[in-house]
Amino acid sequence: MLEDMIHDQCGVFGIVGNPRAAELAYLGLYSLQHRGQESAGIVTSDNGRINMHRGMGQVADVFHAQATMERLTGDMAIGHTRYSTTGASSLINIQPFLITNRASTLAIGHNGNLTNALELRRKLDGRGSIFQTTSDTEIILHLAATSKKETLLGRVCEALSKVKGAASLVMLTEDSVIAARDPHGFRPLALGEFRGALIVASETCAFDIIGAKYVRDIEPGEVLEMKRDGSMTSVFPGKRVKPAACIFEYIYFARPDSMVFGENVDKIRRRLGRQLAEEHPVDADIVIGIPDSANTATLGYAEASGLRFEIGLIRNHYVGRTFIDPHQKIRDLDVRVKFNPVKGVLKDRRVVVVDDSIVRGTTSKKLVQMIREAGAAEVHFRVSSPPIISPCFFGVDMPTKEELIASSLSVEEIERQLGVDSLRYLSLDRMLKMKSLPETTFCHGCFSGKYPMPVPKVNGEKLRLG
Repeated sequence: MLEDMIHDQCGVFGIVGNPRAAELAYLGLYSLQHRGQESAGIVTSDNGRINMHRGMGQVADVFHAQATMERLTGDMAIGHTRYSTTGASSLINIQPFLITNRASTLAIGHNGNLTNALELRRKLDGRGSIFQTTSDTEIILHLAATSKKETLLGRVCEALSKVKGAASLVMLTEDSVIAARDPHGFRPLALGEFRGALIVASETCAFDIIGAKYVRDIEPGEVLEMKRDGSMTSVFPGKRVKPAACIFEYIYFARPDSMVFGENVDKIRRRLGRQLAEEHPVDADIVIGIPDSANTATLGYAEASGLRFEIGLIRNHYVGRTFIDPHQKIRDLDVRVKFNPVKGVLKDRRVVVVDDSIVRGTTSKKLVQMIREAGAAEVHFRVSSPPIISPCFFGVDMPTKEELIASSLSVEEIERQLGVDSLRYLSLDRMLKMKSLPETTFCHGCFSGKYPMPVPKVNGEKLRLG
């Protein structure tokens, strides 16, 4: 069914001008594994010959065979690591996708969600297009294939002008890699350089792993074509609009060692923690974080509050995504497998627990119970972002509005439900006015319900626009 179309929360990588392109793409994807763990793929171009390998699982599993890497010859490559934000995982939806049209080859990897995907797919279906996947990304390929523009770059630009929503893209042709961001610039995409080769990636941690140098971000609305001879063509085919970078990249999604939207993630997260401590101090003995995404914000909270930072929870890093059956009877096993309290740290202490966000609240409640069972005298929960009250339509996996605990309960009600002595969130105003934020505007629809562009209907009503 069209309504079952999946969207992708992913990591993308592209490289032009290095004979070890596939190997470098593999390393880049490995460092972007946090952006998607369901499947991975690499497509290379070797003097016009296209090679591809894709598979379900993590990057190291998909490309574990030496023979696989040896077949991926060429000096240009794009790669993709995927986590679907709606719908089930499927072999047919593994990216990059690859088509041949008018004697030209085009492969594509996409990070983001197209908000008008359903409308466009219905139109294309009506015109006779035959879809091979249930991904919104394939729509871009069909739009490019049906474009009347003479050049492939022109066809890509026309296709992108028709889609709406979040799209950070890498595309591969026989002789170039094309990088593109939607006009709002929802999701990050950076340009780098490595020994004369040009590189693009979702985050700069993919540059660090191979020793590449960050050059700049791909601009919102930019389509950048990079040829194997090192030449570049930059065009802005659409209308310029107000930027709307996803603030949640800083709060949770990106790696703390990355630079996204022109600023270091670690720096922003520390500031979020300091702001939280200044806005919501508490008389306590120690502060602990929910590992790993809240570690940096917790350090900021400790610095600003003067409380001692302690390791109160140990996370098991060897738990796979499929380890827990979502329908199992022992509902708290998922938390107890992933986390274990350090009883010697927590016993008889008044504990501040810092987390980056609360979504459904189920995991937070189980963690609080675990910390109390370890002997904590008091548990005070502090969140380094505002309450999440609305879903994301631009590429972050968030549940429906009904499943978001803060969409229907007040802070006091959530406090009682979690079983904490106090609960406080960082306010939206404080978050957006932090001095360390880049000089741009952000999408904060998940916190405010106000979006920078029209979004799909929720419960029959369109959400507010900011």
